[in-house]
Amino acid sequence: MKRLIFPLLLLVVGCAQIKDFTNTLNNLANVQFKLNNITGFRIAGVDVARVASPSDLSIGDALALTSAFARKQVPVGFTLNIDAKNPNAPTATSNGSATLTGLDWRLIIDDKPTIEGDIQSPITLPGGGKTTNIPLGMQLDMYSFFGDKGYDGLLNLALALGGKQGSTARVKLDAQPTVSTPIGAMKYPSRLTIIDKSFSG
Repeated sequence: MKRLIFPLLLLVVGCAQIKDFTNTLNNLANVQFKLNNITGFRIAGVDVARVASPSDLSIGDALALTSAFARKQVPVGFTLNIDAKNPNAPTATSNGSATLTGLDWRLIIDDKPTIEGDIQSPITLPGGGKTTNIPLGMQLDMYSFFGDKGYDGLLNLALALGGKQGSTARVKLDAQPTVSTPIGAMKYPSRLTIIDKSFSG
């Protein structure tokens, strides 16, 4: 009898692990992502969140920007906020949540690939259709990628992204999420193009 109990116990444990793994795979397949907004945009140290056009800049801010462009170094920092929606409904054996352990991303502005990065720590995505904000800190030299636009073109691009009327319309995020599973971390089978108009996943 004892010889039968141990194999049966392994079978029960194995079935539970398979069920957990299947639930995790469903969570992985259903989580969706969308760009939300850009906050805290600073260009060469100038906060442009309340600036609608170049004419709104103070003399000091305009001088700082033209000096940075003349040096061919225009550092930019901002937060790109991502919405992650997990539609998995809680069940008797699972709360439907998923844990995002990685988000290998590449920032694309005006269809030009720029910097790359990843999240710094795991993020729990509750089930039931809840949306979780994922703030991604961005630091890049705008001149390196868009210096060919000239000063006016570069400044107008910065304002279109992080100015008073800025949006993420000219931004995409090429990303490959990774989630935790009972057998280890698992990446999405293909990369996603995350935009601001609709959820992708």
